[in-house]
Amino acid sequence: MSAELLSGKPLADLIKQRAQEQARALESSGRHPVLAVVVATDDESTLWYVRSIERAAERLGIGCRIVDLGSEATEQVLASVLRDLSAEPSVNGIILQTPLPARVRADSLVGLIAPEKDIDGANPLSLGRLAVGQPAFAPATARSVVEILDHYEVPVAGRNVAVVGRSAVVGKPLSLLLLERDATVTICHSKSGPLERYTQPADVVVVAVGRPGLLKGGHLSPETVVVDVGTNVLPDGSLVGDVDEASVTGVAAALTPVPGGVGSVTTALLLLHTVEAASRQEPAQLAAAAPAARI
Repeated sequence: MSAELLSGKPLADLIKQRAQEQARALESSGRHPVLAVVVATDDESTLWYVRSIERAAERLGIGCRIVDLGSEATEQVLASVLRDLSAEPSVNGIILQTPLPARVRADSLVGLIAPEKDIDGANPLSLGRLAVGQPAFAPATARSVVEILDHYEVPVAGRNVAVVGRSAVVGKPLSLLLLERDATVTICHSKSGPLERYTQPADVVVVAVGRPGLLKGGHLSPETVVVDVGTNVLPDGSLVGDVDEASVTGVAAALTPVPGGVGSVTTALLLLHTVEAASRQEPAQLAAAAPAARI
C-alpha cells in the first residue's frame, strides 16, 4: 500500500485566490500591494525562482520589484538598499533572496528589514515575536507545513510531532507554530543520536535538513504522516527531498511530494503575506505605487 500524496498545488491555488481577492479589495480603495525582492547572485536556479515569484505576483495583481544588485554587490550596498526599501511607503513586503555574495553576512542584513514588511520572517525580531505570541510573519516555508497539515485535516493537537532540523528558517519557527496548535514537539538534529528514537513514536514527522534520502522507511512506524521540506538538486539536475520515497511510501500513511509539495505553498504564502502586510500598514503609507519594474 502506497502513502497518500499530499500535493501542495490545490492548497497553493486556494491561497493565491485569497491573495488575489484581498489585492483587488485594496485596489478598489486606491492601494496597490508591492513586493520587493533583493537579489545579489548569478545562480541561475535562484534567478529562475525569483522570476517565478514575479510572474505569480503579476497574475494576482501584486506589484513585484526585482532589485538585482549583481553577484559582486557589497554588504554596504545591500544594507543601503534594504534600509531604503524599508522606509519606502510604496513597498509593503521585502525578501532578501539567498544565496548572497561571499563575505556578505546575511544575519546582519536581515535585521534591517522592517518587521512590518518582513514577509518571510527573516528579521530576528519576527522570530522573537513569534515565540511570545505577538503578531509577526512566520517564515513562509514553516507556515506552509502547518497549512498543509490543516488543509488535509491532519490533527496535531495532543499528537507527537518530530521536526528533523533546527534551522531558523524552518525547524525553530515551525516548532513554535506547532506548539501554538497544542502539538507535543521534538526537535531532532545532528547530535540527537539515532533518528528512529524520535521519529518512530511520532504521529507526524517533518524533515527539513537538506540531505537526500535522510529519512527512510525504517525510521517510521506505520501510519505516520511525513512532510518533506527538503529541496536537493542531484547531479542529473533532478529535484528530490530529504525523504527516501521508495522506502517511506510503503510505511507512511501520507507524504508530501518533492517537487509539488511544500515549495508551491511557500510561494503562494509569500504573496499572501505581501497583501496582508499592505492591509495592515497605515493608509497614508499605501499610496499607489508605480508599475512593477526591475531596478
